[in-house]
Amino acid sequence: MSFDNIRLEKGMYGTGRTFTQTLESLDPSENYKGTELEGLDAYQRQLKRFGIRPSGANSSVVGKFFATSDAAVLFPEYVSRAVRYGMEEASFLPDIVAATTNIDSMDYRVMDLKMSKANAEMKVIEEGDELESADFTVSDRTIRLKKRGRMITTSYDVLRFQRLDIVAIALKRIGANLAQSLMADAVDVLINGDATFARNSAEAVALSGDVYTYADLIDFWNRLAPYELNTILAAPDVTAQLLKMSEFRDAAAGLSFHGTGKLITPFGANLIRTSHITTQGTMIGLDKNCALEMVKVGDIETDYGKLVDHQLEQIAITAITGFAKILPDASKTLGPVTLSSGTGDEIIVGDDE
Repeated sequence: MSFDNIRLEKGMYGTGRTFTQTLESLDPSENYKGTELEGLDAYQRQLKRFGIRPSGANSSVVGKFFATSDAAVLFPEYVSRAVRYGMEEASFLPDIVAATTNIDSMDYRVMDLKMSKANAEMKVIEEGDELESADFTVSDRTIRLKKRGRMITTSYDVLRFQRLDIVAIALKRIGANLAQSLMADAVDVLINGDATFARNSAEAVALSGDVYTYADLIDFWNRLAPYELNTILAAPDVTAQLLKMSEFRDAAAGLSFHGTGKLITPFGANLIRTSHITTQGTMIGLDKNCALEMVKVGDIETDYGKLVDHQLEQIAITAITGFAKILPDASKTLGPVTLSSGTGDEIIVGDDE
C-alpha cells in the first residue's frame, strides 16, 4: 500500500500500539530504501503527503493539519512526539535506567534477583559438590505506578494560525517538566526503595570526616563491588565540592570539558547534578546496568479524540510510570555532610567516553 492512499482514522489510536507503529504496519519504511523517502518513518511520510512542514523557518501553521479529515488524524501524534522529544532532550533517565518494562496495569509485581557476593564469585566445583544458587523469585513487592501529566487550555482559534515550530517549543517544555518529575521519582526509589516500607532502601555509607575527600570516593567506589560505579547522582552542593578537587581537574578532563561540555571523573563515572536529592550533602552511586527498572503503561497519552475533532479547549497529556530496584545492592548513598547549599536544574557533567 502506497503512503499517499492510506486511509487515516481515529481508530488507529488506542490499539495497544503507537500510531506510528500502526502506520508502519501498513507502510513499512524498508520499502523505501534507495528512494528519496529513505530515512523518513511512516508518520513523516504522511506529513509529506499533506504538505505539512513541522519545523524550520517555513513551518506550517496548526490549521494545516485540519485542512482535511485525514490530515487531522495526524495532529495527536504530532503533539505526542513534541512532548516526547522534550522529555528526551531534558531527561537523564537513560543514564540510570537499566531496563524499561511496558505493562497494561496500574500495579506491577517486582521480580527478586538475589545475587550474593558468594555466588557472584563462582568457586571451582569438585566432584560431588553442589552448585551455589542464584535465586530468581517473584517478589511480594508491588509497585504502584503514578499518573502524571498536564492539561493544556486553549482553543482552535488560538492555535490555527500558530507556526508548528513555535507550538513545538511549548510542547517540548511540557515534556521537559514531565522528565524532571520522573527523575524525582527515580531518585526517590534509589534512595528510599520501591516498597511502602524501607526494606530495600540504599545502604548509607558515611564519610570519614566532615567534608568530601578523594579518599572517601575511592572507598565508596570499592564499597560498591562487585558492581561497577559508573554513575553518580549528586546534590548541587556536592557537585561543586567534587569539581573543586584537584583529582577532577587534570588535562584530559579539561580537554573533554571544553570540547564536549562533559567532565571525565577520575574513576570513569558519569556525574549528574540533580536538585532532586533533597538531603544536602548527599550523593548516590550506582551501577546503571543493573540498579533500576522503569515500568510504564504505554507511551505519552493525548486526548486524540478531541484533537482530531478540533476540540482543543482542554487537552490532557499524561504518562503512567513507576520505578523498581533490580539489584538493591547496585546502588548506595554517600554522606550527608554540611556544605553550602546550591540550586539548579539537572545537568550531566561527566562522561567516561
